[in-house]
Amino acid sequence: MVNFSLEGKIALVTGASYGIGFALAKGFAEAGATIVFNDINQELVNKGLAAYEAEGIKAHGYICDVTDEDAVNALVAQIEKEVGVIDILVNNAGIIKRIPMIEMSAKDFRQVIDIDLNGPFIVSKAVIPSMIKKGHGKIINICSMMSELGRETVSAYAAAKGGLKMLTRNIASEYGEYNIQCNGLGPGYIETPQTAPIRTPGHPFNEFIISKTPAARWGTPEDLMGPAVFLASDASNFVNGHVLYVDGGILAYIGKQPK
Repeated sequence: MVNFSLEGKIALVTGASYGIGFALAKGFAEAGATIVFNDINQELVNKGLAAYEAEGIKAHGYICDVTDEDAVNALVAQIEKEVGVIDILVNNAGIIKRIPMIEMSAKDFRQVIDIDLNGPFIVSKAVIPSMIKKGHGKIINICSMMSELGRETVSAYAAAKGGLKMLTRNIASEYGEYNIQCNGLGPGYIETPQTAPIRTPGHPFNEFIISKTPAARWGTPEDLMGPAVFLASDASNFVNGHVLYVDGGILAYIGKQPK
């Protein structure tokens, strides 16, 4: 029987106080995993703990900046001591700055790269040694359609996510022999509180996304749960270095012909 169960597994989802990270962690919990998450400050950690508790999930929350290598190493050691060795890592923490490239400062560009690309490198590097010792591990990097496409005002984000796609392939290449699978999950345009203002009927961006999506709708956080559980479970033990795009078909579609 195909094994999608995460019973007995410990999953660290970075930046999972809310949004897509929270939805993925909830899906993991429903599949039996113990949830660990971090965020940048105590306020967000508390918000996350309350949200998990409201869903009946006992989660372990920690403060940690994923760009601080010493802090990440200390976090992983603390999790191993207090919860156990991490079986599943989801590099979800990230930011986006929508600024035209020629108006964007190098400082802002570096900040996006630091969080969205260096962060996954730092956290992955911290968990891999114990995964090697344990004889298995799953790393899921939250990529994006911007791993494949460009778009106005997101030069730093696209550069980071394109780099993350290649980091995913390289972790798979370097550590696959240790039964560690590293794959990417590429969400399309998802219904979240952050996208609510631009999802109203008649809004130009809402119409644009629906016209570009063969599914003719926005995705939901629930649409991401099944693919994430697949990549975190033994069902994907021979899937490595792959990016699974959950985008309703956008990347496969050239778009409607103008009338």
